[in-house]
Amino acid sequence: MAALDDGVAAALESLQLTADAVGALAARSADGLRAAAALVLDRSGSLVVTGLGKSGLVGAKLAATLASTGTVAYFVHAADALHGDAGVVTTNDVVLALSNSGETAEVVTFARMVAARAVPVISITGCGGDSSLAQLATVAIDGGFEREGDPHNLVPSVSTSVCLALGDALAIALMTARGFGPSDFKLFHPGGALGKLLDG
Repeated sequence: MAALDDGVAAALESLQLTADAVGALAARSADGLRAAAALVLDRSGSLVVTGLGKSGLVGAKLAATLASTGTVAYFVHAADALHGDAGVVTTNDVVLALSNSGETAEVVTFARMVAARAVPVISITGCGGDSSLAQLATVAIDGGFEREGDPHNLVPSVSTSVCLALGDALAIALMTARGFGPSDFKLFHPGGALGKLLDG
């Protein structure tokens, strides 16, 4: 049972690290979120979300949230982008690029490709503004954190929670700025418990 007790202790520490990292975002994110939202609202195209690995999985969720809250958005896997899928990005779009390190080769290359076509890039990284991706970005959002949640500081856990929280915050900023309300949400979400709630 000692091993299980150690596991639970590690789990609780992970939760605290995540809570602390997400809780610290509000104090430093206003300028980045404002600039990112203004950029998206100023463009007539879509918000194209990209990432790789765990960041890619977060990106797919964020694209779905954005699309259901009034921002035309879709996910393009960074590896697929380098094999032709970058062609879906138009000069009216914005790319939201996710990479904890800011150095993920496929994500950086995709961002560089669209930036060369004057497509603006919003980055969310966990390493401040010095990474290759942040340097390429029109708007760089700081997703920094103290450490990952596992005892070895390896498993994407705190980093993915921070990225998800910032992406969701951007979606909420955009839906609020657009005046997107419950009746609009129901048009995109008639099914499930949420759809039934909105029938009332």
